[in-house]
Amino acid sequence: MRLMIALLLGLLATPALAQLHPTGRAVVADAIEKVIRPGFAEFAAQTGEMKSRLAALCATASEANLAAAREQFGPVVSAWSRIELFRFGPLMTDNRSDRILFWPDRKGIALKQVQGILAEAEETAVTPERLAGKSVAVQGLGALEFVLFGTGSDALATADGFFRCDYASAIAELMSGTAAQMSAEWNDPEGISARMIRPSETDATYRSNDEVLEELVGVMAHGVEAIRDQRILPFLGRDGAAPKPKSALFWRSNQTAPSILANFAGLEALLVGSDIWEYAPTEQFSIGEGAIAAFRQAAAAGATVTGSVEEAVADPAKVRALTELVTASQTIGKLTGEDLPAALGLSVGFSSLDGD
Repeated sequence: MRLMIALLLGLLATPALAQLHPTGRAVVADAIEKVIRPGFAEFAAQTGEMKSRLAALCATASEANLAAAREQFGPVVSAWSRIELFRFGPLMTDNRSDRILFWPDRKGIALKQVQGILAEAEETAVTPERLAGKSVAVQGLGALEFVLFGTGSDALATADGFFRCDYASAIAELMSGTAAQMSAEWNDPEGISARMIRPSETDATYRSNDEVLEELVGVMAHGVEAIRDQRILPFLGRDGAAPKPKSALFWRSNQTAPSILANFAGLEALLVGSDIWEYAPTEQFSIGEGAIAAFRQAAAAGATVTGSVEEAVADPAKVRALTELVTASQTIGKLTGEDLPAALGLSVGFSSLDGD
């Protein structure tokens, strides 16, 4: 009777988290079915819509069509940002991650190369097949942002912007094709999903369920570190250094804060969708609740960072909000990078983001 009462009290104390203890295979299957597949499908849908809008702009240059294309850039960035930290499987094949987003780019390689293509009107950049053979720096979201929002982009609304539009259209078509292919690979019943759900000793990457779980936990642990160290601190300023708003990713399109929030949202979805903390034999509720609370703190703080990055770093209230994002990332990083692996008996190991 005492045991039954204790169990009931535990369930009442944590109604949002109380569920049946899942098996390791169920954790992985849920992560794929509830989070990864829908995320890649959404990215494919949004890039497909961008391809359509740019095709319309190139067919009929106008202010309205340019506005429609620019408007679609935000949903594409958000869809990408929710999945970009899932750095395993299809995303890491054929250098796809860098092809979609070449970042960090501390030496400004992409900008120089994109400006060169536009200045020289390089014909090799206006067909997806030939663009795919060029530098990864000129075929992804960074390049597309400059073409749509950078210096000279208003010409896209006129006939004078025909080459620029064709280049943007080629980027979008290439990206859309890659996104559709990745989504198809995740949906292949005999592909990466099957390998992760049913690991095998003969599989060089996923020999056991623990190795798959380490992959998922590592995404969260290293992901929040990447958000903090690659996306927030470089423009906010480290250790009292002056802010550098134009070093922020997507500053031209005002998608810096939305992309960061989508990064956090993607990791939270993976944590919640997989119920991975429930697989821990002890302390699972405190780990899950703590991480979810920190994710919510990040979302609330980030929602207040509106407008341009330049405006944000000059506004004390928004600087405080950005600092809260850093603090939230540290909390999430400890819970998912230290506490959760320890509770699961796992090692998060090396990050593919290290050294970027």
